[in-house]
Amino acid sequence: MSDVLTEAARSLVESLDERQRATALRPITDDDLRHRWSYTPGPRAGVLLGDLGRAQRKAVHHLLASVLSEHAYAQVATVMALEDVLDHREGGDRDRHQADYSVVLFGTPGADPWGWRFEGHHVSVSVVVVDGKVSATPFFLGANPAHTTYGGLTVLRPLVLEEELPRQLLDRMGAEHRLTAVVSDHAPDDLRTRNEPRLGGVLDPVGIALSSLNGEAHDLLAGLVRYYLDRLRPDLAAAEFARLDLDRVHFAWEGSSRPGEGHYYRIQAPDLLLEYDNTQGGANHVHSVWRRHAGDFGDDLLAAHHTEVDH
Repeated sequence: MSDVLTEAARSLVESLDERQRATALRPITDDDLRHRWSYTPGPRAGVLLGDLGRAQRKAVHHLLASVLSEHAYAQVATVMALEDVLDHREGGDRDRHQADYSVVLFGTPGADPWGWRFEGHHVSVSVVVVDGKVSATPFFLGANPAHTTYGGLTVLRPLVLEEELPRQLLDRMGAEHRLTAVVSDHAPDDLRTRNEPRLGGVLDPVGIALSSLNGEAHDLLAGLVRYYLDRLRPDLAAAEFARLDLDRVHFAWEGSSRPGEGHYYRIQAPDLLLEYDNTQGGANHVHSVWRRHAGDFGDDLLAAHHTEVDH
């Protein structure tokens, strides 16, 4: 799998001229930059899509597709295109455009270790490759507008399952378990962890434990976890899912359970945090993220590598 990533990254680097390489390539030892991520609008390190030619932009997309599942790649492409829709809604006041996304590469593709980040408004994907293993968190996806309609019918909703699967879970778990799962009537106005570079002990697990559920509710929560991990290609997602301790997964909901009203949920387990928030813009502005306490930015893989290899 890492060979596919390596070839995609090498193709991108080879397509860049000397000036672009100076902008796009950073050392893997630049820990400050590697941990400095964001999902809000603004300039990023690396080379901007809008400054690349057609073949170069395609190389960036090929790099994304080398690690993402097809549905997640479609979500990323749709979220990027929504920048122009949002710009139109705002009357162009903030000069948004779907080319306002950047890619930065850390280290040399094929060396050990190396990585890259693709990022802009509502998209952030951080990938690190160490000893043939791949880390891909934080993985953030958002959407504004999250739901576009015509005559009350849905035209576009790129993060639909991120909302509908947990709603099904709430419905199927029954009233008694919902009393445990719903921990507040008021949702926060954004992800609780925002873009913190390291999670540490930011949040304690609350809500309902997966081990307390049975039948369809149990399967729905396990399936929701798998859905987030399935943002990655099947082999990578399967490896991530296999190492989870599902019995220690907790699900918590905050805010309204009525569609169209502000709500938030999070799912936690050792070295797993999934957060989702839809409160802004009249509950039509979604943020979602998959993070790992020890493994974000490949920190666990890098630590193990430096323990075993004399640098």
